[in-house]
Amino acid sequence: MSVKTENLLRVSQGEFELNRLPKRPLELLRAWDAADEYLLDSLAEVVKPPADARILIFNDSFGALAVALSSFQPIAVSDSYLSQQATRHNLAENGLPENSVKLLNSLETLAGQFDLVLIKAPKTLALLEDQLIRLHPYLLPSTKIILAGMIKTLPPSIWKLLERLVGTTTTALARKKARLIFASPDPEVVVPASPYPGCYRLEESGYLISNHANVFSRDSLDIGTRFFLQHLPAGRNACDIIDLGCGNGLLGLMAAERNPGATVHFVDESFMAVASAKENFYRAFGQKRNATFCAGDGLKDFKPASADLILCNPPFHQQNTVGDQIASNMFNESRNVLRKGGELWVIGNRHLNYHINLNRIFGAHSIVASNTKFVIMKTQVTTVA
Repeated sequence: MSVKTENLLRVSQGEFELNRLPKRPLELLRAWDAADEYLLDSLAEVVKPPADARILIFNDSFGALAVALSSFQPIAVSDSYLSQQATRHNLAENGLPENSVKLLNSLETLAGQFDLVLIKAPKTLALLEDQLIRLHPYLLPSTKIILAGMIKTLPPSIWKLLERLVGTTTTALARKKARLIFASPDPEVVVPASPYPGCYRLEESGYLISNHANVFSRDSLDIGTRFFLQHLPAGRNACDIIDLGCGNGLLGLMAAERNPGATVHFVDESFMAVASAKENFYRAFGQKRNATFCAGDGLKDFKPASADLILCNPPFHQQNTVGDQIASNMFNESRNVLRKGGELWVIGNRHLNYHINLNRIFGAHSIVASNTKFVIMKTQVTTVA
């Protein structure tokens, strides 16, 4: 089977060439799943929206829905920078203008009302809750809401959440281990104020930590970060520190406290993560400290030899796919962005074996600390790349 055939989505709306981001050689995973196919075919064969229908899409991983429905000029909302970049890339791959889909991040405000809302089930139930609460003012009594997902990603709580925040639900028969849930707006439903962002007090500090709905460990300090915080470097005379994959920004915030002369750069592919990090940093330091905040693809927006210290707690999954590709990309990019003598500090679960990639990329590593679950490693750039 050719590469083109493996990347070709065939649905009722047509055939579309789709790719995942970040790209990697010999990609084994498709840029869509059976839930995307089921949803698109159902729209064409059952729902049959009119050509002027206003369509809103949530959580479209790599743009499969937006590309296939581009003739409707849909609005696509995502918390993922990579998802938005993949949508732009896949529109171009199929000869479709970029402005045929309006891309909004998860914290931007919607406008107008929608005839059809399509939701891919997110990994985080809190994100879905936040999205449904934000969505409420933009629904018509006639709005059709369809949530699609693979059965393994649809816990019973999703039905309860839809019924609590939208209205009555019905379910289509499963197909290729995918399912569709239809929800109809109920005017009697009272939608509460959003509980997000939530806050907690960072233990052994005075810092109040805000976390938007899609931030990892949003309710309390996770054990990996707690262990890393106990061993963060201090007094390194670092001018530029990067919190790579920053989440709520705790590593960068505490690194700023321990290295008062440094500028800290926060980067994550989640818009909600970057917003949380920004809120937490400025709540802690006001405008007295220099910092930058970037929703982006790893370190691609950073110049070579521009950082002295990079702190990284890499994700080992992308949406529902587990793997070390993102971590490996982060390590390679860190090698390029660090100045001579600069260090990359990494924490990971012991079984992830990050030391193999660190040795391959940097030539060596050393262990800062370890316990039964986690290992903190550091490596240094000894020659300019």
